[in-house]
Amino acid sequence: MTDTPSKVDDPRHPRWVYAHGSEPDPRFTLANERTFLAWARTVLGLLAGAVALHSFRVPTAEGVRVGVIAVLVLTAILCTVFAMVRWARVERAMRERRPLPAFSAGFILAGALLVIGVLLGFSLVL
Repeated sequence: MTDTPSKVDDPRHPRWVYAHGSEPDPRFTLANERTFLAWARTVLGLLAGAVALHSFRVPTAEGVRVGVIAVLVLTAILCTVFAMVRWARVERAMRERRPLPAFSAGFILAGALLVIGVLLGFSLVL
């Protein structure tokens, strides 16, 4: 009898990730989890910024404030989805000994932060 469960008996989810390939080096799996947690911290920061802008009524222009808050919350939602999908894609690629997927989510986040920065800068000029 082996210490590792068969793929059929493996209780881990999502199955579409864990049911393929072989176990990668645990260090790589743990690094992938740390990257996911870094994305989660980014999401918390975005949401904290949205709450702060709403609570302190900054910037003072109502439309700009609502727009920036909406972009922050939307970016947080998208980052959450991208983080979950990226974690799964990287884990599956490691298990199947394939090249890792491209880092497109980072560019999307950078673009969203650029928009937020421009909106906040615009609001300070008003």
